[in-house]
Amino acid sequence: MTAIPQVAAEVGAMLGEGPIWDAGRGCLWFVDIKGHKLHRFDPATAKVREWAAPEEPGWVIPLADGALMVGARDGVHRFDADAGAFELLHPVEPDMPGNRLNDAAIHPDGSVWFGTMDNAEEAATGGYYRLAGKECTALDADAMVITNGPAFSPAGDTAYLVDTLERAILAAPVGPNGLPGEARLFARLPKDMGHPDGPVVDSQGTVWVGLFGGWGVARFAPDGTLLGRVEFPVANVTKIAFGGADLRTVYATTARKGLTDAELADQPHAGDLFTFEVEVPGLPPSHPLY
Repeated sequence: MTAIPQVAAEVGAMLGEGPIWDAGRGCLWFVDIKGHKLHRFDPATAKVREWAAPEEPGWVIPLADGALMVGARDGVHRFDADAGAFELLHPVEPDMPGNRLNDAAIHPDGSVWFGTMDNAEEAATGGYYRLAGKECTALDADAMVITNGPAFSPAGDTAYLVDTLERAILAAPVGPNGLPGEARLFARLPKDMGHPDGPVVDSQGTVWVGLFGGWGVARFAPDGTLLGRVEFPVANVTKIAFGGADLRTVYATTARKGLTDAELADQPHAGDLFTFEVEVPGLPPSHPLY
């Protein structure tokens, strides 16, 4: 495919992450983890609103009642955008102050899966959780330094989990009980492709993965075959989301984190929000059962 990303909004995020399309409002939500901000992008006006968030928000998910669920360093929060108020719903790993929440996705059954990681990016203390209703369950998975994902196949029977520092994308079957089975290696990225970041799956089951330090987004077939990549003018592409009325408009968050002054001078749009069009739409967003 040929796609040329364009800047949708200049936000200069230190660590832009977690883009998700809000079909009800017709907007895109995303976070700046290291900037401690929650962003809303409205395509109709090309304007961005921002809110100060609890320390290091990793992801945001729209709720059916108009509120938002936000994963921050200390746990899962509920956010009322009109009031600008955050409420802690579920503390996560209070005995591990060096960890924070990092990425999340909604399974077709309405459960929210999210990962944790060592904020210093050194110790293998990260794991995955499943939030179903008000029950939060730790999932059986090998510990990682930096977790990303998950993402789910269209039928919801496969979960894609990313071990970023190992440059590995794993695939785990999801059983009738909603829990993952033993994970297998789906794909491993060579060093010249950077580190795999947030994964997303489209309506044909293609797995899209942001490339941190890899100048683009990689695409994998459901069998793990590399299909190609979309090249970006910035090094750190973190995650994409499918949006618009037909889910064929892709939005991508990027990051300034880790770049030198010289690299930032060569990448003036590092940390900005990008967009491009695709022929195969994304999956309709599921609503979390909460």
